Amino acid sequence: MINELIDQFIDLTIREDIGDGDHSSQSCIPAVAQGKMYLLVKEDGVLAGVDIAQKIFAKIDSTIETEVLIEDGAAVKVGDIVMYVSGKVWSLLQAERLVLNVMQRMSGIATRTAEYVARLDGTNTRVLDTRKTTPGMRLLEKEAVRLGGGVNHRMGLYDMVMLKDNHIDFAGGIEKAVQQVRSYLDDKGKDLKIEVEVRNWKELEEVMRVGGIHRIMLDNFSVEETKKAVEFIGGKFETESSGGITIDTLRDYAECGVDYISVGALTHHIKSLDLSLKAMEQ
Repeated sequence: MINELIDQFIDLTIREDIGDGDHSSQSCIPAVAQGKMYLLVKEDGVLAGVDIAQKIFAKIDSTIETEVLIEDGAAVKVGDIVMYVSGKVWSLLQAERLVLNVMQRMSGIATRTAEYVARLDGTNTRVLDTRKTTPGMRLLEKEAVRLGGGVNHRMGLYDMVMLKDNHIDFAGGIEKAVQQVRSYLDDKGKDLKIEVEVRNWKELEEVMRVGGIHRIMLDNFSVEETKKAVEFIGGKFETESSGGITIDTLRDYAECGVDYISVGALTHHIKSLDLSLKAMEQ
């Protein structure tokens, strides 16, 4: 399914950009012209999107040749050359912006994630992404998180049960929600992990009493409350902190002993990494 979704994404973005033709290139460059370009790093960071870029070039024109010098997940610095690409000039120019849009955003996410991961050095806490992703780009953005050293939470609504505040309120409380989920999973023959969000100490006590889950999310708990909650849970369930945690407060929460910290900003509040595709003189 993943490969199919990526293929559909590339098809959609090509149609979105090219439409009935690249009239800029077609009007001033001969159709038979051949050329070569290089992908230049213009800002220090963590590289992501090389694999996707190769798929884009191949989709635009299967005769394009790529020579990759730096792989996904590598630390890069200003002036590094990531790859060379050669082929029909029309094809290279059609692929240029799409490749850069994808790689700049993915590399920005990987770079930011690596900064969060570095803050957790020496702890047992891992940083998680969320579903706060750009529509249509979730697979790419979550791959960028992974390349930056983070952990993917869940890909969507289908691969994990996560009972958040609205689920709990609509279901009539934590106990009813958990019971109905477990009955549903048994009936459907599905083996999915269950995570429950708690908003206060009363809900934490309730979920501990009910049990039958895998992870407890401590939503908008203070550092002091988090430390107390982790001690109360006592390793019976995985723990996750969430809600307004920044890179400056990340370490404080990690030192409370939580297993995971989820950070929506990894994917929805990102500065793209500066990259450029440059034509080489013939």
